[in-house]
Amino acid sequence: MGAGRALGLLLGVAADAVFGDPRRFHPVAAFGSSAAALEKRLYADSQAAGAVYSAVLVGGTVALGVAVDRASRKHWLLQTATTALATWTVLGGNSLATEGTSMGRELADGDLDAARTRLPSLCGRDAARLDTTGLARATVESVAENTSDAVVAPLFWGAVAGVPGLLGYRAANTLDAMVGHRSPRYLRFGWASARLDDLLNLVPSRLAALLTVGGAPVVGGSASQALETWRRDASAHPSPNAGQVEAAFAGALEIRLGGRTVYSHGVEERPVLGHGRSPDSGHVTRAVELSRVVGFGAGFVSAVIALFRK
Repeated sequence: MGAGRALGLLLGVAADAVFGDPRRFHPVAAFGSSAAALEKRLYADSQAAGAVYSAVLVGGTVALGVAVDRASRKHWLLQTATTALATWTVLGGNSLATEGTSMGRELADGDLDAARTRLPSLCGRDAARLDTTGLARATVESVAENTSDAVVAPLFWGAVAGVPGLLGYRAANTLDAMVGHRSPRYLRFGWASARLDDLLNLVPSRLAALLTVGGAPVVGGSASQALETWRRDASAHPSPNAGQVEAAFAGALEIRLGGRTVYSHGVEERPVLGHGRSPDSGHVTRAVELSRVVGFGAGFVSAVIALFRK
């Protein structure tokens, strides 16, 4: 069973790298539509309602994964195929790299209007208030965080729990993106989704930071600075997970991240991560390259974990 799962994970990583997201009938988009429809029925300004909402959607998705896993468990080729398909479906490494690369190009060309239009596809910042440096910083932070959330974490849970882990993690992470932020509407209703996502990312975010340290020299970065900044600054970040990989990226690229962060729902004063210069378009490009390196490293590590699990 371990060999089929390991090979499926590697094939899924390869499919994401070559083909990117499915262009039609994307299962994650269908899940998002279902989640939005259920929210209309279950929404209430309470943590209990949000917990039911999260349990129904994540639990249902895990149950689907368990059914697929049981049906394919005794058939090596079928398990490989279903694991590869699920991995390809839930990974977001290619789309993240594509958006990040385009952002770097637009910033290098000085096309701030195009860059501001693109930013919402990467993060939820108020792009209208950001200059070139602010857009570059937001992009590097988003690339770092999403490398963990959209690449390393699903691969980790796929290695540990197979198709149920892949699908269940992506369901939880999608709900966090939809309702897990601190706006007045979702402060209580989205609490359970946000906490579940935090829990599921505790190990993967630290694995992502470790892979960032190892991959830094590949993109001309500093492994020692990545390790030092990760150990020194990560815990100051308000997120128990995003700070891990953002700090490691800041050190690896020898730049300074954090500071005043403007969202549509309010302003957050983030701690400074790293002590280098402010990021520019070149750092955005290198952050994308580092993201790819970390993603391929995560694919290898996940395959090894899966290979030795029964």
